[in-house]
Amino acid sequence: MANPQDYTVGWICALNSESVAAQAFLDEEHEGPREAGSEIINIVIAVLPDGEYGTAVAVAVARDMRHSFLNIRIGLLVGIGGGTPSPNHDIRLGDIVVSSRGGGRGGVFQYDFGKTIQNQSFQETQVLDQPPTLNEDVDMALKKIKKRKKYSRRPASSDKLYRADITHPPNSSEGCSVVCGDDLSHILARTERDEEDDNPAIHYGLIASANQLMMDALVRDRLAAEKGVLCFEMEAAGLINHFPCLVIRGICDYSDSHNKDWQGFAAMVAAAYAKDLLRQIPPNKVEAERRIGEVLSSIETVRSNQHVAAIKDWLSPPDSSTNTNHARQLRHEGTEEWFLNSAAFREWEIGITSASVALRAAGMWQDSSKHDDSRSSYEYRPLYNP
Repeated sequence: MANPQDYTVGWICALNSESVAAQAFLDEEHEGPREAGSEIINIVIAVLPDGEYGTAVAVAVARDMRHSFLNIRIGLLVGIGGGTPSPNHDIRLGDIVVSSRGGGRGGVFQYDFGKTIQNQSFQETQVLDQPPTLNEDVDMALKKIKKRKKYSRRPASSDKLYRADITHPPNSSEGCSVVCGDDLSHILARTERDEEDDNPAIHYGLIASANQLMMDALVRDRLAAEKGVLCFEMEAAGLINHFPCLVIRGICDYSDSHNKDWQGFAAMVAAAYAKDLLRQIPPNKVEAERRIGEVLSSIETVRSNQHVAAIKDWLSPPDSSTNTNHARQLRHEGTEEWFLNSAAFREWEIGITSASVALRAAGMWQDSSKHDDSRSSYEYRPLYNP
């Protein structure tokens, strides 16, 4: 393996199929030490342990990568996800969704529904100037790997968007073409893409992430309408605060209960996009970026300073004039005058004036001029913060 200091891009995959697709797009694989050239971007690819998914595992892999490869400056999370087709976004199987900031939000939105399977119990910006020619890249990469059929484009006839109320039988091992059928009343009609359309298309926007799969078309549609979500996945939310990265997802299903036949091809197009993106970045620009570890350290320093400042402000003695003015603003006209004008209070106040000690009701400070000058008025300090 090359010197770990030579690697500047960290590429994380959740599934083994995503890792296979990623490796297919490498120009070469390093088996021993070598020198890094000025026109080379070295990439380290990590995949989550087999059978383990979700935010916590992704965070552990990212931390290990950061500690082993200290010079990483760009983070990529590349793989598959579930699309959210809507009137505003014509998302199809095999398309790509890239996290992008917008509307005052970051590119990733964490939702907290747990595992939502429809009709079952609760189980808890622009990046490129022009769309890359991904189909050609995928065809070239397919020549490098075995089991090409698994990663090849599926027939267009298998791309069916079922109505949100149509669910795949939970215990069926048969495909949607057999179980769900081709009843046109169950399928939403969409126009076919022609040669002038980008296919696959690239969508930039909000990606929703959680620790469980999204398999409920009704919840999918609601979040798409309310939040503008374009895609659902399971790892990004855990990485954002530990491994700043761009999230790239190939669409393998529609975030519902239906088939997953497009997983292999979706992984390929996501990897193809990631490589084409890196082609657009000169290696010297990558080197000029701050290390991810340094970025995270700066963020922690800012958070720590803000926390310390908040504690100091809380411990600081209150400004008596501020409290007094605040008390005056809260006072209702005539409050406690009956007490201050009572014979008992006047007798008591006159008796202790020489000691310069007196009690005054909260808002009576401003009325001290109405009384004899010998009557001392004193600060009111509230014991609460309304």
